Amino acid sequence: MENSKSDLSRRVTLGSLASATSLAAASAMQEAPIKPRDPLKITKLETFLVKPRWLFLKIHTNVKEIVGLGEPITEGRSLTCATAVKEVEPYLVGKDPRAVVHHWQAIYRHAFYRGGPILTSALSGIDQALWDIKGKALGVPVYELLGGPTRNRVRVYAHAGSPEAMKSAMARGFNAFKTGPAKRRPARYVETPAAVDYAAERFAELRKAVGRDADIGIDFHGAISPALAKVLIKKLEPYDPMFIEEPCQCQDHDVMADIARSTYLPIATGERVFTKWGFREVLEKKAATILQPDLCHAGGITEVRLIAGMAEAFYASVAPHNPLGPISLAAGVQLAASIPNFLIQEQVSLGEGYLKKPFSVSAGYLDLPKGPGLGIELDDNAMADKIGHDWRNPESYDADDGSVTDW
Repeated sequence: MENSKSDLSRRVTLGSLASATSLAAASAMQEAPIKPRDPLKITKLETFLVKPRWLFLKIHTNVKEIVGLGEPITEGRSLTCATAVKEVEPYLVGKDPRAVVHHWQAIYRHAFYRGGPILTSALSGIDQALWDIKGKALGVPVYELLGGPTRNRVRVYAHAGSPEAMKSAMARGFNAFKTGPAKRRPARYVETPAAVDYAAERFAELRKAVGRDADIGIDFHGAISPALAKVLIKKLEPYDPMFIEEPCQCQDHDVMADIARSTYLPIATGERVFTKWGFREVLEKKAATILQPDLCHAGGITEVRLIAGMAEAFYASVAPHNPLGPISLAAGVQLAASIPNFLIQEQVSLGEGYLKKPFSVSAGYLDLPKGPGLGIELDDNAMADKIGHDWRNPESYDADDGSVTDW
């Protein structure tokens, strides 16, 4: 009898939990604009330039309430990316947007000439918007569609190049930062000891300003030669940078791997690497232990999630690159919430003046968004004075001989 009562009690408890789960699921579904099997079709792709240098995408559907948001942008090539998106529109219009991975494959593979910054950037923004639509159609955040959250907060860092800027960012809730090597002019292939000392001393000032409880990454931006990178890294090692980003140009991963072997500091790279095929070589050659795929360039949420899985197999972490807008940030947050090997998320805009509810930072972290899809809404009224831009990549030259330099 005791066992029977115990079994009965257990069945009642399990039944109650199942009922509660079903009710919660039903409640969530009731909040969705449509039922899961209702017809949903893409009707239009709309891009618009947004200051300071961004390109936003809206994918419209036959359900007025369901519009997907994305950022298909290659910095300095906004109009080219917008044209690439327009060229994909005939394929997407009339199709069900919920087959996200199928559409990724079709857009990427039917182009014949695969990869590259323009195609994968256009595809990335489209992919973000399709995930946004799928989440909105089901009434759940994208991270729930990717297996549920692996964390309840997402760490972010701020850009700051001076002690004052870092202290100001700390007052706003940040405890991690990224800067560049201080220099009086564009770096030469081989630099003077004075120039190397200047960069190290300025970084030491930043470390002193924020203390040892804060993290500071330093981005060489691919503008330092491999020979100079090794010298500069040795000078920076005593001040414990969080990582050295793009210590040299990223096209030759063997060179970067050689730099990585010469230091104990983590090497980070990825903003100019596209798709799983590009990152495979980085991992195999051990060129970096922190991967920085950009969700607006590397293939969107679909592809970066696969890249993160590859990285996990190599004991590498993922710190998504994002010097762009709040849609890109929202996509990065959804990814960060769904992978185990996330490190930190870059941001330059939390969405003030762009989103109805901007992100907020507390103790270095963002809370996970609870809204469906990417969890954000554009504030069209606030954005009215930010439509349109003609941003171009900087052009830099050596002051002494006029030769082209990297920026």
